[in-house]
Amino acid sequence: MSSPVSDSLFERAKQLIPGGVNSPVRAFRSVGGAPFFVKAARGATLITADGRELIDFVCTWGPAIHGHNHPRIKAAIAAALENGTSFGTPNPSEVSMAELIVKFFPSIQKVRMCNSGTEATMSAIRLARGFTKRDKIIKFAGCYHGHSDSLLIKAGSGALTHGNPDSAGVPASFARETVVLPYNDRGALEAAFAANPGQIACVILEAYCGNVGFIMPDPGYLAFVREITARHGTVLIFDEVMTGFRLAKGGVQEREQIVPDLTCLGKIIGGGLPVGAFGGRADIMDYLAPLGPVYQAGTLSGNPLAMAAGIASLQLLEELNPYARLDTLGRQLRDAVVAAAKAKGIPVQVPQCGSMFSIFFTATPVRDYATALTGDAKLFGRFFHACLERGVYLAPSAYEAGFLSTAHEGSAIDRACEVFTTSIAGL
Repeated sequence: MSSPVSDSLFERAKQLIPGGVNSPVRAFRSVGGAPFFVKAARGATLITADGRELIDFVCTWGPAIHGHNHPRIKAAIAAALENGTSFGTPNPSEVSMAELIVKFFPSIQKVRMCNSGTEATMSAIRLARGFTKRDKIIKFAGCYHGHSDSLLIKAGSGALTHGNPDSAGVPASFARETVVLPYNDRGALEAAFAANPGQIACVILEAYCGNVGFIMPDPGYLAFVREITARHGTVLIFDEVMTGFRLAKGGVQEREQIVPDLTCLGKIIGGGLPVGAFGGRADIMDYLAPLGPVYQAGTLSGNPLAMAAGIASLQLLEELNPYARLDTLGRQLRDAVVAAAKAKGIPVQVPQCGSMFSIFFTATPVRDYATALTGDAKLFGRFFHACLERGVYLAPSAYEAGFLSTAHEGSAIDRACEVFTTSIAGL
């Protein structure tokens, strides 16, 4: 794909920004080539700095469930902007946002706003440790919960994309407090509790994984995790930064009828602006300062622009209830890829639920980190570039979830399915 303007921008960026990007997966290291730069977006379309239009299945890594630059969200931000950009005080919109979150997520009795998913998960774990007075945590291989020190152990997302699932700079002493287990493995979780009696503060997991590609739990697995954590007095944290409001208004916990102790949110509740939140049982949340001994703070938490955008986004979800429509789009995409791969004789797995999906070129059903790695990443890279040449943008990694929006309905999804079919035929 010829991109002289993007190439020039990337060369300039590399002189000043490590790797030329402000988030590693954007660098295209996993798929090869150089990244393109985007100057605008609308609906299901990105407009590159070189003027190309691309059908977008990254959707800002999740927030753009209504498509890019939605007029209702744009108007809400403009109206809020008239009153200022930040106050450093409580503001009415953060109360409205809290009311919406508690309404949609019955497990959340109280909520604290922050500025990113990383802040949400980091703070939730600190809160769980403070509440239980225990130090160890359990996470699952390939699950990415942001880049705080305790969680960059066998992480997914960009860490996995770059072949380095553990980060330099994380002290070994921190890593020793993190027990990493395979997802969907009941025996491993039972063994971990047996080996660390009375020591596990929390179990944190992406209830449906989105950062090692999209992976769903085995039937009954989440109910088992809920039962064993309750039995051991361990706080169960659902990281629904990706899945919250995207797979259902109440996230995975609504779909699965599981009640975690704490939930981490982000993405959609910012309407595309930086935001995060964590909430849950009132008795746990009241351990936060200023009521309790667990400190957490943020100058920009509850920022009025982010709250306005997020409120508009959530209100649209409530009005439109688009989840059945989004699942129809997801199944259309999945069926096109599966049919094209079958015709070509290429093994493929396309896990999909609602508006989230992944494409793994493997004959092995993908249910955890190890089976995700059986996917042919080089073949995915060729598929990625074939799609990009034809005007369709997927996440530049074999180990990231894809996202759909309501704006993909109609010509965008039809064209994308044609591109997927043609690109697989050419592999």
